[in-house]
Amino acid sequence: MMIQSGDLASLAVRIKAWGRELGFQRVGIADTDLGIAERRYAAWLRQGHHGDMDYMARHGAKRSRPAELVPGTLRVISARMDYRPEAGERTWAVLGGPTTAFVSRYALGRDYHKLLRRRLGRLAQRIRDEIGNFGCQAFVDSAPVLEKPLAEKAGQGWIGKHTNLVDAKAGSWFFLGELYCDLPLPPDSPAANHCGTCCACLEACPTQAIVAPYVLDARRCISYLTIEHRGPIPLALRPLIGNRVYGCDDCQLVCPWNRFARLSAEPDFRPRRELDRASLTGLFSWSEPEFLRRTEGSALRRIGHRVWLRNLAVALGNGPGSPAVVAALRARLDHPDALVREHVVWALRRQTRSRCFR
Repeated sequence: MMIQSGDLASLAVRIKAWGRELGFQRVGIADTDLGIAERRYAAWLRQGHHGDMDYMARHGAKRSRPAELVPGTLRVISARMDYRPEAGERTWAVLGGPTTAFVSRYALGRDYHKLLRRRLGRLAQRIRDEIGNFGCQAFVDSAPVLEKPLAEKAGQGWIGKHTNLVDAKAGSWFFLGELYCDLPLPPDSPAANHCGTCCACLEACPTQAIVAPYVLDARRCISYLTIEHRGPIPLALRPLIGNRVYGCDDCQLVCPWNRFARLSAEPDFRPRRELDRASLTGLFSWSEPEFLRRTEGSALRRIGHRVWLRNLAVALGNGPGSPAVVAALRARLDHPDALVREHVVWALRRQTRSRCFR
């Protein structure tokens, strides 16, 4: 397909406008040169910072070379959608309530993967309606894609010291999705880094998982431990998890740029099933069928019931003692899964040793 450079520039402007009409807060365009990101990523893998996430080491160079993943790719259209469901004060209040379960704010509503993929599909169709058929493939955490370096190149923001993408006008509470395409659109200019001397995220991390500016050791990260890691949580890290049962938002909560973050207007990202205020004992009582029913359409379902119980047992062990908590834990002592039983025993020991509920 031959399109003149002037027409390509005009098309890029229209693509961004169509993206906003579809509910994306910002759309940018990146070229496919990820040489610097590739070297940094390779060093991160060599240090073992990816933990059990073996999939991050697969696929060779496809993750950092878009044209090897999707032949013919010349540009990546990066789209961003806000998801923040509540003000920071409310989030801090949940973290400060040890009998309440904390679920990362991105997972309170419907699973974002399908929603963003559908919107990206509609954006691709809008482009086809304008210029005819073209090579295009959409991704939302569904393939080996370096989404944050691509978004950075597309002018969506910079990768902060906590390794999340930050925009000086919108903070970091947003999802990313990509359209790999064969259109030689004019790329946007990368955003400048504005972290400066700030180290708030490093200091706030409960487990000190940000081992250096811009370097996250996933093996210590609560999001990794409660979502990606499926085995026993290291004993030394369990007390540091607090009441976080699915993910962790502390590094975003303390980032000064998030004073500019806006609440999401997307209905699907609003909290469902009162997960923004649920009690630990209430969630721990869910049977597996109830877990599957209540997490339908949610990102929570991907960890499965056994990991859900593992995480809740740790949070209950970290919380204030009460006969109700001890009774809830004892009710799971004969759980058929050894992983669950081991964490329940740990939590009971914490409860009975320090609070004398026997």
